[in-house]
Formats: sequence, C-alpha cells, structure tokens
Amino acid sequence: MTHETIREILEKTDRVRFSGSEEEKAAAEYLKSLCETRGAAAFLEPFEVDTAQIHAAHLKADGREIPCRGYRLCGSGRTEAPLCYLPNTDPASMAQAKGKIVLLDTGITYWVYQDLLDAGAVGFISYDGDIRYPDRDIDQKTLRPYVSKGRKVPCVNINAKDALALVQAAPAMVSIEVEQTESVTTSQNVIAEIPGRTDEWIALSAHYDTTFLSHGAYDNMSGCIGLLGILDALKEKAPLRYGLRFIFCGSEEQGLLGSKAYTAAHEKELDRIALNINLDMIGTYMGKFIACVSAEEKLLHYLQYLCAQRGWGLSGRQDVYSSDSTPFADHGVPALSFARSAPKSQATIHNRYDTKELLSEEQLLADIGFLSDFTLAMADAVKCPVSREIPENVKTRLDEYLLRKRKKDS
Repeated sequence: MTHETIREILEKTDRVRFSGSEEEKAAAEYLKSLCETRGAAAFLEPFEVDTAQIHAAHLKADGREIPCRGYRLCGSGRTEAPLCYLPNTDPASMAQAKGKIVLLDTGITYWVYQDLLDAGAVGFISYDGDIRYPDRDIDQKTLRPYVSKGRKVPCVNINAKDALALVQAAPAMVSIEVEQTESVTTSQNVIAEIPGRTDEWIALSAHYDTTFLSHGAYDNMSGCIGLLGILDALKEKAPLRYGLRFIFCGSEEQGLLGSKAYTAAHEKELDRIALNINLDMIGTYMGKFIACVSAEEKLLHYLQYLCAQRGWGLSGRQDVYSSDSTPFADHGVPALSFARSAPKSQATIHNRYDTKELLSEEQLLADIGFLSDFTLAMADAVKCPVSREIPENVKTRLDEYLLRKRKKDS
C-alpha cells in the first residue's frame, strides 16, 4: 500500500454509498477489482435489505412547517398531538408520553421506542447535526424492522437547530405526516480469498457503505484500505497456515446487515474460521488506537504485551463493538475490532464532514503495518492460540446489544 494508492482509492470512492444504492454497488465492484488485481479470487455475494421511497414528509408546529425527513419503514400516515420533549427516558418521564408526539435526544432506539409506544406515544421526532455547524443537513433515518417489530407510527428527523427552536417555541400542537412505498432491494458483500495450507481461515472484515449524508472516508473506507493493505503485505508470504478471507461488508450502517447476512449464509462453515479481525475507522491524524475483544481475555493480554513490545499505544477492552465483528462473535467465532478513535472535535462521522481530509496517509500506513503484523502472527501460527469459546460476560453483552436481553440500566 502506497500514498498514491490511498489517494486513488479515496478519490474513486468519494461519494455517498448508502445501503442498496447504485453507488454502494459501484463501490463493491471497485473493491472486487482491487482485490483481483492483487491476485485474490473475489466475488460479490448479494443479500436482501428492506428499503422505502419517501414520497412526502411534513412536520408542522402550530401550523408552521418545519423541514424534516420521514423515517424509512415507519409506514404511511398522519398524526396530530401535543409535543412532549423527553430528555430522559426513565419511567416518570415515560408517563408523560401518553397521547403525545415525542421529541427525543437519544434517537429512536429499540427499548425507548417500545417503551414509549407502550406508554401511549403516537409519533416521534429525532434530530441530528449540531447547532454550531453552518449546515442545516437532515439525515435520512430508518425505523429498522428489528426496532419496530411491526409496530409503526409516523417518525421524522430534523436538524438540531430546528429541534432547539421547537423546544423554545413550546407549540400547543404538532403534526407529522409521512407517505412512502416500502420494498426490498439488494445490497452485497465483497469476498476475496487467499487460501492457506489448511482449510481453516482468518476472516478480516470492514464495511464500505455510508450513511445518507456521508462520503465515508473515515467511516469506513479507511478500514477497507486497511484490508487491502493487509492483503498487499501478506500476499507474498502466502500460503500461510490459515487462509485469509477478506469480507467487505455492505449495509453495516443499517444494522450490521452485511455481516449478519454473511454469518447466516455461511453458518455451517463458521467452525473453520479461527478468528475475525474487523477494521472500522483507522488512520486519522489524531485519536487513540483501540481494540475491542469479543473473545477470551487472554487475547486482550496478548495485544497489550505485543503493543508494549512495539511501543504502540493501545486502549483495549473485552466487550462487544458496534460493528461487523459482533455477528461473528454471536455465532461463536472469536472476534475483535480495531479502530483509531479520534476526538469528535477532530473527526466526525455520519455527516458531510467525513471526508478524506480527516485521514493521515502516514498514520493509515502505520496502522496497516501494525494490523498486518498481528494478522500474520495469527494466520501463520501452528495453531491459532485464541480459544473458540465466547466468555459468558461477552455472551451477556451480545444478548444486550442484539436486543435479546435488556440492560439493567436501560
């Protein structure tokens, strides 16, 4: 991987790559070609995703129109009710939601959504952006099917500036109207392989899709460049004991849909994957290098020792990471995610400011160097040392993250 190659990849993928879009598919084809030119057999693996076309979305406060975007998959309909701003979602706050349209700071998450519907809420308003930003962008949100569980009410998203103005105005009544056509479309994973000396694999993953507003250089073309850099570094050493399977995941931003589709489609083969190494956002000028281990604690200790030997800073923990490592861990594959976590004042994601200017080519190459060495140590081990057992505390966190169990404090 060279400076010139990094620049070329970032330039050719400098666009929104939203789940199921033609731009996402074009990026998948491009990544496939990059793997093939590096000597790896590569193919696309499509999977279905729910989508919707929004025909109209309106939010009115005492008759005054407020710019908004309707949530995809929230159904079609209209509701009018008093506004209830809920900065907290404790039981006492929830009790105020009956018959109200609720404005949330948190966004629409599963437990909050279900609890508020049970409490009698009739519509939802979320917001994003920042009152300090010059733009008035509004992100396109989705009421994910695993959040709604088929219970749909009108939902809209607005800009943070309008959310503040709405609370300040304290309108007597607000109304939401959303019209949309819901359907199913196709996303895809890109899979490339370098076989090893055995029939076991190290699976490396990174997502290439973006949110509706973002060009996704940091989140997460940086991780995709990381996979390509590891491929470059290790292809001349092949065959290693373990094969290397590179999985560029689509539709991660819609709920890890690509990695969920992969693990579901390949469930019978997962016992031959010794480890999943996931990259999600690396290579920024500033920020700490983190590792989140969804496997035995010994792997975290190994990383800490390795980093101490190299003089490489690491912030590590044993936990579940909100990225494509999670479905692998949930299927019993030891997994970990690496990231360079930049301060929000230095690099931001899921908006128009996630651009190639956030990335340091030197840091990206340095991160790739460390990740290549770690991958080599695992892939050419006589026996991958990581136990295939997922610890009970990680299983609990997986149950919580995947909404099978409720956190005690949520």
